[in-house]
Amino acid sequence: MINPLCPICGKPLTTEKPAWECENNHSFDVARQGYVNLLPVTQKHSLHPGDTAAMVTARRDFLNAGYYAPIAQKLCELIAAFAPLSESILDAGCGEGYYLSQLDAKERWGVDISKDAVRSSAAREKDARFLVATAAHLPFPDSAFDCVLSMFALTVAAEFARVLKDGGIFMQVLAGERHLSALKSIIYPTLLEKQKDLHPALDGFTLLHEETLAFGFILETQEMVQNLLYMTPHLWRISKEGADALAKVSRLSDRAEVVFNVYGRQKR
Repeated sequence: MINPLCPICGKPLTTEKPAWECENNHSFDVARQGYVNLLPVTQKHSLHPGDTAAMVTARRDFLNAGYYAPIAQKLCELIAAFAPLSESILDAGCGEGYYLSQLDAKERWGVDISKDAVRSSAAREKDARFLVATAAHLPFPDSAFDCVLSMFALTVAAEFARVLKDGGIFMQVLAGERHLSALKSIIYPTLLEKQKDLHPALDGFTLLHEETLAFGFILETQEMVQNLLYMTPHLWRISKEGADALAKVSRLSDRAEVVFNVYGRQKR
């Protein structure tokens, strides 16, 4: 069983009590939904870091409707192919828990810097464990996990390599060059062509497999169109003109393009 570490002193936490404690008497309450907040103030960049409650709700409703089910299916297929014996999986940047809920392992952990996201994850998936924490300072011991996921989230290669066992798998999922091109054509006056490194070299890892998944989907309501916007980083970049243009759209036919990179943890 994996024992998380105290984010203050780094000592193991006992997790059998209503409050998790370390030998130095640092204590962290278990919330009613079952998650634990291990994000100290010193690791916060704002008062309420990460996705807001509105963003989490939008992502939950969009994903529950099945539009991104092909992504979850491909994730399951690749883990079955490259890490079939995984007993421990960490979703670093788990959001509202949709992708982790599709996977099967003896121990499943999700971390996210957003308390609203972790609260939603814990309510969705009672058989996994969720923490408010940052991927840049994972509260886990070295060599704890067989598999680490980053689903459209921050990649912290050194930290992921630290918590992975030798030969463990890091699954990185990124948005491709033409991901959501129809949405972007509405909210931006011009589309800038930016070169993205979709298969980055990561210290401590060997790239074992790369694959791009593309599929179309149709959104039939204005509410679902807005949900799509709210689960993307475009929400932070959109202008008033772009938001007004999208508010008039009640049906959107778009295309997902998703890159899967499977990395193997090199031996120490």
